[in-house]
Amino acid sequence: PIIQTKNLSYGYTSKKNVLSDLNINVPQESIYGFLGPNGAGKSTTMLLLTGLLTDPDGQINIFGKPLQEQIPHIFSRIGSLVESPSLYLHLNGIDNLRCITTLNDLPESRISEVLDLVGLSENGNQKVKSYSLGMKQRLAIAMTLLGEPELLLLDEPVNGLDPSGITYIRELLIKLNKEKGITIFISSHLLSEIEKMCTHVGIIHKGELKFEGTMQELEEIAGNCKISVVSKGIDLFRDTIREKYPSFKETGDETFDLVLSDKEEIPLFSKFMVENDIPIYELKVTDGLEEWFLTLTV
Repeated sequence: PIIQTKNLSYGYTSKKNVLSDLNINVPQESIYGFLGPNGAGKSTTMLLLTGLLTDPDGQINIFGKPLQEQIPHIFSRIGSLVESPSLYLHLNGIDNLRCITTLNDLPESRISEVLDLVGLSENGNQKVKSYSLGMKQRLAIAMTLLGEPELLLLDEPVNGLDPSGITYIRELLIKLNKEKGITIFISSHLLSEIEKMCTHVGIIHKGELKFEGTMQELEEIAGNCKISVVSKGIDLFRDTIREKYPSFKETGDETFDLVLSDKEEIPLFSKFMVENDIPIYELKVTDGLEEWFLTLTV
């Protein structure tokens, strides 16, 4: 694993641990989603992985070696964004990046490369105080990419963004992973985003790891898929639907629920509805992975 923790425990006071015996294993070239509700211990883990908090017992290995033995030179191989980005608002985007290249003795040619990667080539000369929240987040990610890192550590990178901003960041991270081979460790409390971008996931709650594995393994454990459907003329089609799907349950004049074996059955259900001339106005998943996640973290 590119990141490995062994029984990692940490407390800000001697009376209570924020993390308890945390064992995470992040495969190389994966997008690993570190998932949990607010207050679960995600940011504390991030601070430990980046050396901003000290791991007193040497329980963190990165690139196969103890983290504490590699500080500070390891940071030439890691890019990190923990909590909100720190930017010089009175400077433009290029000058913000130039501060990093100067401090880390990096070639300035990297500035135009990373601006292009994050889609800010046309905004490099613009003052950062005029950037939208999404643009600031993209600039911060560009800063993490200046040193051509092998590993990215990102703490809630889509927090507060609108849907278009979230989509852009998600597509950018997938692109960096596939085209550059960068391993990405991303913390979030948004299950929907982790589902869309991650190959592996760890679920933390109250400082304890509740699950770790691939997204496929998570979906298999989550089990059945419950859907809610908005239709019309249910009185006419009730028997037809119930004969094919015994779990059929009316929830309103124009709505009903079904329980399918898994998400892969949704296209087959849609095909059944079309073949029987039963209109579908809305279909949404209301159970399965999300419900299972809530049972772990509530």
